[in-house]
Amino acid sequence: MANPLKKPLAKLLLAAILVSLSYLLGSNTNYPNNYSIPERGRGSPPPLQCLQLNFSSSSHVRISPPLHFEPSHRLHFPQEPQQNLQFFKRCPQNFTNYMPCHDPSLENNLSEERFFYRERHCPKADEERVKCLVPKPAGYQRPFPWPKSKELAWFKNVPFKKLTVFKKSQNWVRLQGDDLLVFPGGGTSFPKGVNSYVDLIKRVVPLKSGKIRTALDVGCGVASFGAALMDYNILTMSFAPLDVHEAQVQFALERGLPAMVGLLSTYQLPYPSRSFDVAHCSRCLVPWTSYDGLYLMEIDRVLRPGGYWVVSGPPISWKTSYRGWERDAKDLQKEQISLENLATRLCWKKIAERGPIAVWRKPTNHLHCIQKLKALKSPTFCVKSDPDAVWYTKMEPCVTPLPMVNEIKDVAGGALEKWPKRLNTAPPRIRSGFIEGITVKSFNEDNQLWKKRVSHYRIILESLFSGKFRNIMDMNAGLGGFAAALAKYPVWVMNAVPFDAKHNTLGILYERGLIGTYIDWCEAFSTYPRTYDLIHADGVFSMYMDKCDIVYILLEMHRILRPEGAIIIRDHVDIIVKVKGIIDRMRLNCQLLHSDGGRFHPEKILLVHNSL
Repeated sequence: MANPLKKPLAKLLLAAILVSLSYLLGSNTNYPNNYSIPERGRGSPPPLQCLQLNFSSSSHVRISPPLHFEPSHRLHFPQEPQQNLQFFKRCPQNFTNYMPCHDPSLENNLSEERFFYRERHCPKADEERVKCLVPKPAGYQRPFPWPKSKELAWFKNVPFKKLTVFKKSQNWVRLQGDDLLVFPGGGTSFPKGVNSYVDLIKRVVPLKSGKIRTALDVGCGVASFGAALMDYNILTMSFAPLDVHEAQVQFALERGLPAMVGLLSTYQLPYPSRSFDVAHCSRCLVPWTSYDGLYLMEIDRVLRPGGYWVVSGPPISWKTSYRGWERDAKDLQKEQISLENLATRLCWKKIAERGPIAVWRKPTNHLHCIQKLKALKSPTFCVKSDPDAVWYTKMEPCVTPLPMVNEIKDVAGGALEKWPKRLNTAPPRIRSGFIEGITVKSFNEDNQLWKKRVSHYRIILESLFSGKFRNIMDMNAGLGGFAAALAKYPVWVMNAVPFDAKHNTLGILYERGLIGTYIDWCEAFSTYPRTYDLIHADGVFSMYMDKCDIVYILLEMHRILRPEGAIIIRDHVDIIVKVKGIIDRMRLNCQLLHSDGGRFHPEKILLVHNSL
């Protein structure tokens, strides 16, 4: 007699086999191995594709299967025919070096007091904003590869001769022939070359110890000082204003070095407190003792406990240099006495004056300083609750208090590990619970997540690891996991943290040994066009969708991206669709890809390539 359980069991087994076959066939239809686009019925919506998907082999982009979102997300994305797209026009050729927030044409209407007219002044109304694509200079060529670019650049990429003439005797930059710029490493305060100058500094400041990782160079020139410090694994944030030294920051950026347009004027610097291990000024022409010592107090704010301030140029070494400076010796002597007194009132200790340089050191805490400031009738401590909330915040003549400590030997805010250990060690701002919701556990999880994501980037963008890219902009850096995962490659990352992000994490990044700045992406970045080889935008458009027109964010990304550069945008698929529509109008090559989360995850990647 037949077993009554066998027939239902056989039917169940047969049904399971059919379901499995159906799934496999459906999977192959949706994601064909030969990457061909499946035929569609007459009424079916087209798959979401990018305009001009035409990556050249020189871009080293590994092509992945085209995405079809309908099976995964059940969304329909009608694609506008190319002939109906309203493409963005190119800006006039005189916009080649346009910086929206540092437009010299606006300066005549602004106050000259404390050089306020050179601060950031961004267009607000739509009618004031440029809605076109900034063009590259005629004859633009691909920059020299790193590290050759530290010494050489194409003149047509930065076609300005003023510095080559004005600073010729100081060897900032030379024009060789008609097409080559050479950076010999000279500077106003280091006529024997920057390496000789740095050798003098390292006799006092432990540059090789691993304790020094981040530096700030005020009035940086063409950033030769920052270039030299790279040999010591020190990242330098160089900044200088747009002034009579035409295009000095642009030269620095063309060399592939970290730099921004900025100055000490009215607003606090866009960096958190306790950021830099070293601050440097080589004849930067900052009136340190003016305005009640305001500017040196701002350096004190961003300098880490125990950090070093290195200064050269007037009034330092006035006894031997006053004739060359064509200055009165007594005036210079008074300036130095005033500077010494101001440093003392900040509780800094002078540790050396050798040749052209003088070095002070900030205290590791303020236990002794509290009583000292009262006795010296020094500036009061600032009462501001958050010394890191600095976006468009005016400077005040007060001393930023360091976090309290129990013992005189303690480091305020917590001691840091030496580089490179500090990169992947939970920073003091996390260990102390300084930022609510961010723990050691979440920090470690974030590190692992970005290692996974960068491994995925290695598959879709091989050139990220080939040496083609020197500098990267991370538009929403978070805890810095993306930059940390790239630390073993020959790139540096400018980590931008939106000033109104849910968590103010920029201080964490600096404690990890990374550099970055605050930003509002509804405005332009303080840099020249064609600055970054790669732009990374993680969740940026979700953050700004309801704050401003994202068209201007994408136009800004195009402005600061180098020709032959790339953009990685990761966001929710719905946001990606809207961004893709604007990218189409910019005539950029792009490709839609699954994220490392897989085909069913709503987060997707838009890979954009800026063809030369």
